[in-house]
Amino acid sequence: MSHSRLTRPWLIATLATGLLFLHPARQKAHEIPGDVTVQAFVKPEGQRLRLLVRVPLEAMQDMNFPISGPGYLDLVGAERLLPNAATLWLGQEIALYENGSLLPEPEITAIRLSLPSDRSFVTYEDALAHLTTGERLSSDTQLIWRQAMLDVALDYAIQSDRSDFSIRPGVERLGLRVITVLRFLTPDGAERPFELRGDPGVVPLDPRWSQAAFRFVASGFFHILDGIDHLLFLACLVIPFRRLRALVPIVTGFTVAHSVTLIASAYNMAPDVLWFPPLVETLIAVSIVYMACENIVGANVHIGGAVQRRWVMAFAFGLIHGFGFSFALRETLQFAGPHLLTALVSFNVGVELGQLLVIVLLVPALEIMFRLVMAERMGIILLSALVAHTSWHWMTERYDVLSQYQITWAAIGSALLFGIIPWVIGLLAATIAIRLGFKVLRRPQAATPSETPVGAGK
Repeated sequence: MSHSRLTRPWLIATLATGLLFLHPARQKAHEIPGDVTVQAFVKPEGQRLRLLVRVPLEAMQDMNFPISGPGYLDLVGAERLLPNAATLWLGQEIALYENGSLLPEPEITAIRLSLPSDRSFVTYEDALAHLTTGERLSSDTQLIWRQAMLDVALDYAIQSDRSDFSIRPGVERLGLRVITVLRFLTPDGAERPFELRGDPGVVPLDPRWSQAAFRFVASGFFHILDGIDHLLFLACLVIPFRRLRALVPIVTGFTVAHSVTLIASAYNMAPDVLWFPPLVETLIAVSIVYMACENIVGANVHIGGAVQRRWVMAFAFGLIHGFGFSFALRETLQFAGPHLLTALVSFNVGVELGQLLVIVLLVPALEIMFRLVMAERMGIILLSALVAHTSWHWMTERYDVLSQYQITWAAIGSALLFGIIPWVIGLLAATIAIRLGFKVLRRPQAATPSETPVGAGK
């Protein structure tokens, strides 16, 4: 073998190593950050809408920012790339709407690199001052590029600051999991906070009551259809009682009860402790197990006493399910704007529409099943047993989570006593009083002497 063949691989390896050392280190374009938090302020002022944004520099995946040493950002070289990065990842991606019309691309009026410890984005005023009059980082600042923050001010031309504005953040490609913390400042000085995950679609920043109502009706409708535990509980209520006269008081009791706790939770009247959500989820599973077992071992379910007992149980367990609804609603209440009560009522309406759809589909299906497939009593036992089996596993799994918390009876009593329980007791007492009043009014009156027919005593 010749000497040239022996030395050629070593020569290639030496040249490649030298090129690696001579080539400046750069950010990998294909690296995608895991968790990214974008902070933003939106404020209309006259005929200009101002958007202030802070985003981690490492989220600009297609930009090769120059670095030096053990990962420090070359500030002088990076400054030249910032406008292009801001336009590519923010200006062209964020969509703002005025009265439903898409606004043209914005003008970048200010741009800064910031330290991770910088707290300018706590308030709109501080963020604006930092971007417009704040000092830039000196060129000798040692800033690790993975910790650098990019702050940008974008201005949009608008017709009036009293218009209806909406936004689609468009920043979901910045990371695997992106959260946009956005605050909208109205011309009247009110602040609307939002926490948007991924791509939330077009979000009204100061919604009208009709927009909030429509959004939350849809939210409640799809929530009940997606909530398999709530659907199974509803099925347990419906399976033995498939006639309108029996279903109306049962479903009404469940509806009234979960509406009370849902609204109370939204107004911060529920216990605010870490173990309360897992406790509620466990009790929801318990409620399904109980109702399924009652269907299995119950006697003749068509007598009036059974309907009345089922109404009471539906009301009691509905209070628990209302807390469960409130946990799902908590993250979406930010889209209500100033229309909190409208949103809560609309969500309840959506839930009721979903329940009505389930009942309309379930009752005929059960009637067909009990006529053509199996006897009614056998069908009730079989379906309830399947529901009980499923909910029993949920109950044990959720109890395992709940048991990780140190809970005492004193803590439970204190949390409930000063929360929703007084309101629930008052509502329950009022409901019982109303029912007793109707019974008294419907009771037949004894005939008075003047009303006794002539000759009746002969």
